[in-house]
Amino acid sequence: MKKFQVLAATLTLAGVATFGSATALADTFPSRAIRVIVPFAPGGSTDIIARLVTQRMSQELGQPMVVENKAGAGGAVGATEGARAKPDGYTLSVATVSTMAVLPACRPKDLPYNPIKDFVPVTNFANTANVISVNPKFPAKDFAGFVEELKKNPGKYSYGSSGTCSVLHLFGEAFRMATGTDIVHVPYKGSGPALADAVGGQVEILFDNLPSSMPMIQAGKLRALAIAWPKRIDSMKDVPTLEQAGYPQLNQPVWYGLLAPAGTPPEIVNKLRDAAVVALKDPNVVRVLEEQGSTPSGNTPAEFAAEIKAQFDWARDVVTKQKIEMK
Repeated sequence: MKKFQVLAATLTLAGVATFGSATALADTFPSRAIRVIVPFAPGGSTDIIARLVTQRMSQELGQPMVVENKAGAGGAVGATEGARAKPDGYTLSVATVSTMAVLPACRPKDLPYNPIKDFVPVTNFANTANVISVNPKFPAKDFAGFVEELKKNPGKYSYGSSGTCSVLHLFGEAFRMATGTDIVHVPYKGSGPALADAVGGQVEILFDNLPSSMPMIQAGKLRALAIAWPKRIDSMKDVPTLEQAGYPQLNQPVWYGLLAPAGTPPEIVNKLRDAAVVALKDPNVVRVLEEQGSTPSGNTPAEFAAEIKAQFDWARDVVTKQKIEMK
């Protein structure tokens, strides 16, 4: 009995010591620069949003947050490095729908990281709308007419996306499933070439992030039919959301958020999240995000984890039902 009591007391003291050391670490965090891995090349939406928000966060934390671009394998290279980092808060990574949902769904056997188990979500930085648009010569003038035209002519029309098993490819395939239409997928090496061919008429339909398509929509070179967004956008009042159009399952914007490696102490995660919330309320940050076609989030780690899991389940469902494979 005495041995058991001694063991219990030892374990209790060890637990208190561990808790105390974690609390002490959080109290002094950060004491040096924080590295933030962006799993894509410089200049894209992920990079722009990450640099904007982390620069403001660094003012709150009192230490620089240094963005490092680690592109490759559709974001898998940077995401893998972020997952394998030491869980001390000094190496973080940026989450996207591509790295946390689409890649894991398309590469379930050979992806070097698990999006659910290998990270601790910190917060969602921002959400961005998706848009379905057509070449102006397309016969339908609105979304209802668009779906009707596709149903009358199975296999006649084609849509462009940013590549096989990209977010926008899955958006297109989810559209096919929801509407019961038959359209032909044409994969491109990025959104830019797909956008150019949609404007040129080589493909009639485009599934895209709204910021990249917006200039062509505003110039009348593409006709927007519906957006994946919580409400109509002021500059496009005649364009319904997909929920308003009768397809709530398609009304999913994309997001960009912050991750820490699994095992990072909650005290550090919360300190990072608090700094992000302050940054995302800064008028200048809000303004620049809106110029990018995005809106700030700043939700809790638990809420962001739920968003990631929901998007992963959605992507896996689309990939399985449409028998999509990486090529």
